[in-house]
Amino acid sequence: MWKPTQSGQSSPNATPEPIRPATPAAPTFEPARPAAAPQSSSTGEQATIGKGLFIKGEITGSESLYIDGKIEGTINLPGNRLTVGRNGQVNASINAREIVVLGKVKGNVAATDRVDIRAEGALTGDVSAARISIEDGAFFKGGIDIKKPDAKAAPTTAATPEPAKATVAV
Repeated sequence: MWKPTQSGQSSPNATPEPIRPATPAAPTFEPARPAAAPQSSSTGEQATIGKGLFIKGEITGSESLYIDGKIEGTINLPGNRLTVGRNGQVNASINAREIVVLGKVKGNVAATDRVDIRAEGALTGDVSAARISIEDGAFFKGGIDIKKPDAKAAPTTAATPEPAKATVAV
């Protein structure tokens, strides 16, 4: 029984309002990225060219690119990663910070950091990079020019450079 001197509810028969669950937010769906498409470490952004696309011309950009389609022309992604997926077929001159080949590439490639040809990949053309990795089972046909990371901005001279000398310790 309720007495006016007691603190608490002012009405003895009042029922508390039921707790209503919060309305769940609408689910968001994002397209799935291929498992072999690594993210760019510098920007976190990566564009994708799907296997149903064919591009002929020049591709330039300021983010990393994953190619699973067909490309003909030139690709210029300074400071970013280019990944040619397993279904990718690229017939282009490529310039990027890092190039990963899982599909087929025909053309000269230049990387300021490294070129990585995976076991399922094939590259036909000359490579210019600071580092190169060719896995067992990969196909490569062309020349390799290893550049020092510091030498990319070094001026060239008109004189013929001396051949490199090697010293072997026994």
